[in-house]
Amino acid sequence: MDKLDMKVIQEKIAPMFRIEGTLTEAVPYGSGHINDTVRLTCTLDNGRTKRYILQRMNHEIFKKPRELMENIMNVTSFLRNKIIQNGGDPDRETLNVIRTVDGDNYLVDEDGDYWRTYIFIEDATCFDIVEKPEDFYNSALSFGNFQRLLADYPAATLHETIPNFHNTVSRFADFTRAVEEDVMKRASGVQEEIRFVLDREPDTHVICDALAKGRLPLRVTHNDTKLNNIMIDNKTGKGLCVIDLDTVMPGSALYDYGDSIRFGASTGAEDEKNLDLISCDLKLFEIYTKGYVEGCGGSLTEQEIRMLPMGAKLMTLECGMRFLADYLQGDVYFKIHRPEHNLDRARTQFKLVADMESKWDKMTAIAEKYL
Repeated sequence: MDKLDMKVIQEKIAPMFRIEGTLTEAVPYGSGHINDTVRLTCTLDNGRTKRYILQRMNHEIFKKPRELMENIMNVTSFLRNKIIQNGGDPDRETLNVIRTVDGDNYLVDEDGDYWRTYIFIEDATCFDIVEKPEDFYNSALSFGNFQRLLADYPAATLHETIPNFHNTVSRFADFTRAVEEDVMKRASGVQEEIRFVLDREPDTHVICDALAKGRLPLRVTHNDTKLNNIMIDNKTGKGLCVIDLDTVMPGSALYDYGDSIRFGASTGAEDEKNLDLISCDLKLFEIYTKGYVEGCGGSLTEQEIRMLPMGAKLMTLECGMRFLADYLQGDVYFKIHRPEHNLDRARTQFKLVADMESKWDKMTAIAEKYL
């Protein structure tokens, strides 16, 4: 996508939305890598200001923006009603889409770019890293609460914004194809890593089969449950609002839980070269499990709780498969900052999977404490 032109945004894009007051400022905002984000500041007649978030959606990644926005509108409308029923503040506890002057929920400009606008959530902050265990616990509560509020939403009616995103059977097939094609002639140097994945092929069927056979319920899933996708209230320090709903799709609650553990309970960075530093911190694992189950407020089934460790293991294995496949294909999907960056990433994920397997009985016992 082209670089943002603030003058064009102020003169041609922002005025096409039903924003209040006079636009006085438009500045780049946030640290996201997918969409381009701008914060708008408007001055009202009474002298006060009102702010908005304007985003240019990346339709190279999200190829069906209309369906994506339909998901967001339906889910946020549902959440808004639930929040009102619970006596909460719907203007701060969920995203609120601002329509265009023509009444649409997104704008297509003359260049074919897609734009949307939200109300800016004031007095709240996003954090990129877990600074203390309490942060991880609060993020678990927030994502669990998100699951609870949407527990009776008809998940099957949602569009898949990225088809087969967490379909581990499909991801395994993609991986084996990358190995067979070996377009960069790199497979001979990573036979140990390839074997690690191939040995765990049966695992890739576990959640997919359970969903297909009805042993796990189909749910609304966020699919990007990082800490920085939660707005933290500046006054209370508690999770306020789950944001970045582009990947909201039908799936399993184990996907959201598992990806959080993969990212937040690891003792090392995702691309750490020293694998001795990589393990699954069982204290953080329990903190998040406790918070997630509490946040879900009884909406999880007994089978889902028993399978939480499998969610953590499978999301970690899936991520490692994707990193290694991208390495074999020439680093075409994930951005790299050094040679073998994706290989380093894959190795950390596989080390984390192996460590989870060595602690499996303990992880299972922790999950069963919250039945």
